[in-house]
Amino acid sequence: MEEDILAVTIGKNIMRLRRMANMTQLELAEKINYSDKSVSKWEQGNGIPDVRILVQLADLFNVSVDDLVREHKEAPVLPGRTRLIRRIVVMLLSVGLCWLVAVACFVFIGIGAPALGNTWLAFVYAVPVSAVVTLVFSCIWGYRGLRIACITVLIWTALACIHLTALVCGVDMHEIPVYYVYFIGVPLQILALIFFSPWKHVRLPRFGKRSKGGKADEDREA
Repeated sequence: MEEDILAVTIGKNIMRLRRMANMTQLELAEKINYSDKSVSKWEQGNGIPDVRILVQLADLFNVSVDDLVREHKEAPVLPGRTRLIRRIVVMLLSVGLCWLVAVACFVFIGIGAPALGNTWLAFVYAVPVSAVVTLVFSCIWGYRGLRIACITVLIWTALACIHLTALVCGVDMHEIPVYYVYFIGVPLQILALIFFSPWKHVRLPRFGKRSKGGKADEDREA
């Protein structure tokens, strides 16, 4: 009886997470190298995936295994497109706030301390700050491609801020070649590409073991 309840709970969680990811049963089955019949059976509570598949599903949906086996209160599932639009709006508003602060600094410094000059640097500094904000959201939502783009923008614009600030401050480039800081960006960029590269998350195809009857494990699951 307890096993039946657990199977139903896991099935509901798989269905809920699959719909939140805007995937069909066939698409989910292809991602975990199983048949859509197996996915359908799990969602109906007629079977329980083995631990290896539970871990694979948890990684795929960016949740813990505990989230798959525990009962959750039913929550409205937003379509993938609606959820994406909301996330884009939140991200744009957050980045817009960074630029609003940059405009405020430009205006108030220009009015209150015009002798400082070069207030345009506020807009230059706003670029890496915006990259940091976007990077935070991409890490929360698991957008690996956007994460790499944000880190790339952050690295090179931060180095550009150092270079431009040195120019504004009157640093003699012949005595102190500040533009050498760009060489720092090369190893940082390489490390970022290696650390956040999608190849780490590629899963090799899983070939089912042949049973005595000649059928693969996947067919037995179906």
